[in-house]
Amino acid sequence: MSLEELKMAKRKVIGVKQTLKAVEKGEAERVYIADDAEERVVKDLKALCEAKGVPICRVESMALLGKTCKIEVGAAAAALLKV
Repeated sequence: MSLEELKMAKRKVIGVKQTLKAVEKGEAERVYIADDAEERVVKDLKALCEAKGVPICRVESMALLGKTCKIEVGAAAAALLKV
């Protein structure tokens, strides 16, 4: 469950809203959430992942998650999508 897997993934979504949608639709294989993201921003996502049985990987920071996803800004969450 490394960040390398997310970095190389062709199918992924970035951001809490997009990640929430992917989990709701059953498209998310694994969700990555930054440890420094505000709890109020990610609490619904965490609860939904728990309810749907989607594994959550913790990432050190939003900056690291954004960089891994090849975007210029930090990201609170991202999801690796099922093939």
